[in-house]
Amino acid sequence: MTATEKFTQGLRTVLSNIAQVFFAITHNGFALLGLAVVFAVIALTARPEIREAGEVQLMSWLQTRQASDAVIVEDASAIERATATNPSELPKPQAAAAFWLSKKYGIAPEPLGALVAAAFDAGTRAKVEPTLILAVMAVESGFNPFAQSAVGAQGLMQVMTKIHSDKYQGFGGQFAAFDPVSNLRVGVKVLQECIARAGSVEGGLKFYVGAANLDDDGGYTAKVLAEHGRLQLVVSGRNVPLTAPQAIPVARPVKPPEPAVREEQLAGLFNS
Repeated sequence: MTATEKFTQGLRTVLSNIAQVFFAITHNGFALLGLAVVFAVIALTARPEIREAGEVQLMSWLQTRQASDAVIVEDASAIERATATNPSELPKPQAAAAFWLSKKYGIAPEPLGALVAAAFDAGTRAKVEPTLILAVMAVESGFNPFAQSAVGAQGLMQVMTKIHSDKYQGFGGQFAAFDPVSNLRVGVKVLQECIARAGSVEGGLKFYVGAANLDDDGGYTAKVLAEHGRLQLVVSGRNVPLTAPQAIPVARPVKPPEPAVREEQLAGLFNS
């Protein structure tokens, strides 16, 4: 009998004995695991090539797991890119605005907390009331940082990216239009310029929406000022219902300016 035949016969004997023991003992899961380990040890001892193949497979698995862990570690930096803050840590007026807007627009309070803080910071620098900035965002996009109009107004404050591309250069380029804080800051700059050119907040809002030379602006100015008024009450500590009536009612339904009109108005304003 050759060595191979002897090995095969011996292996069959071992398997037969294991099977008999298996059926003799209870169906305990730990016992089954122990038998599997014994069988693996016997097989690896008898056949070195099996052990070598197992080591190669184990090393491959460990390298794959290590690469997977590295991806998870890299993703940990996402927290640094997140536009979010705990509203409870903000000054009381800002926290009140964040929680009120969160409830009204169905947006998580943490990103709204960051936007409220950014609006107060940008508004202080530009001498534009922060609650007006927040009101513009509310009416323009409902706090959707990825909103886009038919003519290319983008982001929270629906800035015309093509017209104001130069303002995004300091933020890395036009794609910054979809970074909430960058869009907010550019929008505040545009709003500030509109108000300065018009000489009033009301006139500036008509410039902002592209209705400066129209008889009406579709109720845009009234909507922004109404939300602005509610937010002023909120930050002063007043309890303002989410469905409070507009402070400045629209006298009659009017058609909003066509998108092309807004684009032409803004192009004329900033290219003149």
